[in-house]
Amino acid sequence: MVEKVKANCNYSGRVVEGPTNPIVTPLLTDLYQFTMAYAYWKANKHQERAVFDLYFRKNPFGGEYTVFAGLEECIRLIANFKFTEDDISFIRESLPGSCEDGFFDYLRGLDCSEVEVYAIAEGSAVFPKVPLLRIEGPIAVAQLLETPLVNLINFASLVATNAARHRFVAGKSKSLLEFGLRRAQGPDGGLSASKYCYLGGFDATSNVAAGRLFGIPLRGTHSHAFVSSYMSPDEIIDKSLQSADGSSSCEDFVSSVQTWINKIQWSNSLRGSFGETNHSELAAFTSYALAFPRSFLALVDTYDVMRSGIPNFCAVALALNDLGYKAVGIRLDSGDLAYLSCESRKFFSTIEKEFGVPGFGKMGITASNDLNEETLDALNKQGHEVDSYGIGTYLVTCYAQAALGCVFKLVEINNQPRIKLSEDVSKVSIPCKKRSYRLYGREGYPLVDIMTGENEPSPKVGERILCRHPFNESKRAYVVPQQVEELLKCYWPGSSDKPREDLPPLKDIRDSCIKQLERMRPDHMRRLNPTPYKVSVSAKLYDFIHFLWLNEAPVGELQ
Repeated sequence: MVEKVKANCNYSGRVVEGPTNPIVTPLLTDLYQFTMAYAYWKANKHQERAVFDLYFRKNPFGGEYTVFAGLEECIRLIANFKFTEDDISFIRESLPGSCEDGFFDYLRGLDCSEVEVYAIAEGSAVFPKVPLLRIEGPIAVAQLLETPLVNLINFASLVATNAARHRFVAGKSKSLLEFGLRRAQGPDGGLSASKYCYLGGFDATSNVAAGRLFGIPLRGTHSHAFVSSYMSPDEIIDKSLQSADGSSSCEDFVSSVQTWINKIQWSNSLRGSFGETNHSELAAFTSYALAFPRSFLALVDTYDVMRSGIPNFCAVALALNDLGYKAVGIRLDSGDLAYLSCESRKFFSTIEKEFGVPGFGKMGITASNDLNEETLDALNKQGHEVDSYGIGTYLVTCYAQAALGCVFKLVEINNQPRIKLSEDVSKVSIPCKKRSYRLYGREGYPLVDIMTGENEPSPKVGERILCRHPFNESKRAYVVPQQVEELLKCYWPGSSDKPREDLPPLKDIRDSCIKQLERMRPDHMRRLNPTPYKVSVSAKLYDFIHFLWLNEAPVGELQ
């Protein structure tokens, strides 16, 4: 039996629960982290103070921004980082037999009390090269944190960004529903996707477990199986339905629905627009309405949308209206969604005029059926009447891009800056402990993110500062910021008494994310050919990067 670690470590005057997924433990790491930790320990180097940056090199999905997500889960892991005896026994078995017992005694007492974590606020728009997290602490324990932290941030940020991009294309007025659990990469992929799609701007999920764990609103109706499971209205045994205000009761709701389908069929405006509808579908809709009269939403494409599904839905909705209920609407899951949504809207508007039912023309229309960013864009160009989108596979699997590609690089040890070089300039790291700032212009838009050395003076509002591209000598610009925002804040101070940031509730992170993306310049946000957002370093840091680069790079010799 696996021994459980006691969670609930104190943090900012409150308890920090363990990670949402119990699989997230100190063992959720790569073997080489333990081999390095042993080698550090063996060389008596394990307590040397190191600084690591966690960042990514390129924005995903061909865009020019990323939404940072996963910070809370990182802090949950760090707050509860402790090896159990079972963990230590397994590590001992996994490492070479030559490893000394003292190392395992060291692991037994290891926690993150000497670690400090600085991070950008979760839900922020972030950009390549700028550290999302800065980890300071003994090099061995910081190294052991690398893989789980990268794991917890990589997919979370990728799917939150994917969700934000879908929200941008859909527009503010549309409702976005995440329906991806059945297609997600396993249970944790499903839960993570539901959480971070909500953070990125979605309104609700079909995932009941995510609703319970994270407080995300739940949405769902029925499937084609429910519709096709009915053969006849005779299967409905209890036909009575009380009115919405409880003052009366309809003893035969089935007959009321049948009366309405006949009225619709022979009405002046709709006569000849459809023939005999599918009776089993009508029975299914009627039965579902009897079960959920206050939230009746029907899937209308099991047989034929315009010849059966829409008329049958309207008959049931009108029968509910007679009893004081208001149907929610329909869901389209196949076919030409632009055309069918427009035709459905016309049908609803005709019903409103023909039978004098106020608001019927504004009946909700939800579309699903393997939607993605491109589909939403195409629907916008074609013209449609969809109010809500249910999006699954392409959203939660991040079908357009497999990974964000976060990295975790050593930038300082024992107060000595370190650099990682590469023939590929994009892979060269930016050395030393840094501070990061976002500079805003006159119109309120962010203009540039700038990194400085830790001890450099902060940029000041109204004071001109030279911003330099980290590696391209000719790319530079002066900026006079109208607002300066420091990005990295302390979220885990370890045993120090440094002030720390609270972890806000998920809904607050979502609201902050939406507001921040609305504040971005439109050309950075557009779907096609967006303008790159500028990421820079101070003149002093630029000079230091290139001094260190020349100092560390070996000099070739020609013969």
